Amino acid sequence: MAKISSQDLGTEPIGKLLIKQAVPASIGILVMSLNILVDTIFVGNWIGAVAIAAINVVLPVSFFIAALGMSIGVGGSSIISRALGAENKGKALKTFGNQITLTLLLTVTMVIVGLWFVEGIIPAFGGKGAILEPAKIYYTIVLYGVPFLALSMMGNTVIRAEGKPKFAMYAMVIPSVSNLLLDYLFINVFGWGMHGAAWATTGSYLLCFAFIFWFFLSKHSELKINFSHFGLDRPIVKEISSLGFVTLARQAVVSITYLFMNNILFNLGGETSVTAYAIVGRMLMFALFPVYGITQGFLPIAGFNYGALKYNRVRQTINTAIKYAAGLATIIFILLMVFPEAITRLFTDDAEVIKETPPAMRWVFAATPIIAWQLIGAAYFQAIGKAKQALLLTLCRQGFFFIPLILILPLFFGELGVWVSFPISDVLATIVTGYFLNREIIKNLKPENNASAINQ
Repeated sequence: MAKISSQDLGTEPIGKLLIKQAVPASIGILVMSLNILVDTIFVGNWIGAVAIAAINVVLPVSFFIAALGMSIGVGGSSIISRALGAENKGKALKTFGNQITLTLLLTVTMVIVGLWFVEGIIPAFGGKGAILEPAKIYYTIVLYGVPFLALSMMGNTVIRAEGKPKFAMYAMVIPSVSNLLLDYLFINVFGWGMHGAAWATTGSYLLCFAFIFWFFLSKHSELKINFSHFGLDRPIVKEISSLGFVTLARQAVVSITYLFMNNILFNLGGETSVTAYAIVGRMLMFALFPVYGITQGFLPIAGFNYGALKYNRVRQTINTAIKYAAGLATIIFILLMVFPEAITRLFTDDAEVIKETPPAMRWVFAATPIIAWQLIGAAYFQAIGKAKQALLLTLCRQGFFFIPLILILPLFFGELGVWVSFPISDVLATIVTGYFLNREIIKNLKPENNASAINQ
């Protein structure tokens, strides 16, 4: 494979560059999503429908802790992309070292707290009734591997910031494939049940970390750090925190959403409704993989060119990313509207779940064609280091619209009120994001701004 330089982000044609960045990201997300999807199918068929609900209860807790690594990774990678664009490699190296230190300190602390309060956390997130015991088993084992997942998520964003999307893809493929193999071995062959599902997940986290550790030691990485880079630098930590808080806030809101959704649905429809949400949630992770891939590919391109003062290229990147993502989202929308029952039957043969899930799936994905503006708009502000705007737009959909809607609408419409909250919040968030993005383009990404920046 030819050596890829981060400088290619500022010179190659945008369409070609976006495809080169987005396709590996999409494949990585696809494989990771397929892993979650097939893992859920295995668990549902080999252990039972309640086991799907149990995993759904645990995910927001473990993913929130892991999201500490992701948030540090995204925040630091924005700095790294802009530093490489400005040819300031010293700042890029110091930032990467600080990312590692922060990730270790925060995630290990959170895991200790999470294990200490396990008896209170699981019921709070909807682990009640028949769901409680399998959720506790899965939670306890998976949490041991979460720091390795956090380091992997952090490292993966840095790999993309270097302009190495294929290696970032490999880092996502390895744990996904290994998790499925370990699932088969531990659950189907050894008969370990929920213990097997949990150890398969934890084992996959370790393998992912091993690959990323190798990458940064190899010749493929431009970021060769030493011990001096691990010492925390206040300005860099502050910048990482302000930008990374956007990602962390997003995951915090996701975790809160799971808390509300699992409890509201349990009260409205019991284990069946929680399982239906778990299946729809897996499809939210899986079906939109190409759209998320475009968003991931967009980030380093926008950040690098903004740092290099190439505002025409930034504007072109925004337009191209939205066009590609919107087209893919429309195709996904059509498929999900046509085949929701067939998709549900892949997960379970439970008649009640099969009856409840398809209409819920149609409502949840009803506004899918317009989400490209929402995702690319929020990603743009994060890529260029504008933390306040990025935070506002990140919290917009779930924090400002979705959570209030799921607390209010079910009072009038029951369970239907939960599902219609999804498209309503998507429409409202897209309108807000479109307004801020259009204002930013008009104000700061004019062609004359590009010319004056180059002349300075």
